[in-house]
Amino acid sequence: MDVIIYHNPDCGTSRSALAAIRSAGIEPDVVEYLKTPPSRAPLQQSIARMGISVREAVREKAAPDTELGRDNPALTDDQRLEAMMVHPILINRPIVVTPNDVRLCRPSDLVLDLLPAQQRPAG
Repeated sequence: MDVIIYHNPDCGTSRSALAAIRSAGIEPDVVEYLKTPPSRAPLQQSIARMGISVREAVREKAAPDTELGRDNPALTDDQRLEAMMVHPILINRPIVVTPNDVRLCRPSDLVLDLLPAQQRPAG
């Protein structure tokens, strides 16, 4: 099973999601998005596949967000996406991509729903 995780090794939630994937016997493609941010189109596609708004894909506690005003109703989705391109720390994580679904795995146990039932770690 091909799995991609947009990962921040400094984030406990991201580390937990990665550990759950690996304990299922799957070695994902780990993208440390702060070092290698996704380009705009794949990020936009992932957000659409997750069924969340661009606003929901912005990390609430990131320093640039306090300057941008996440809840500012005047900000457009394009402006938020552009801010995520300039400041990848704004991308909420971990985002896990599988052939069947894409999910923002907050809390990390949401990743279990993306794994084949027979590979899910025992609980």
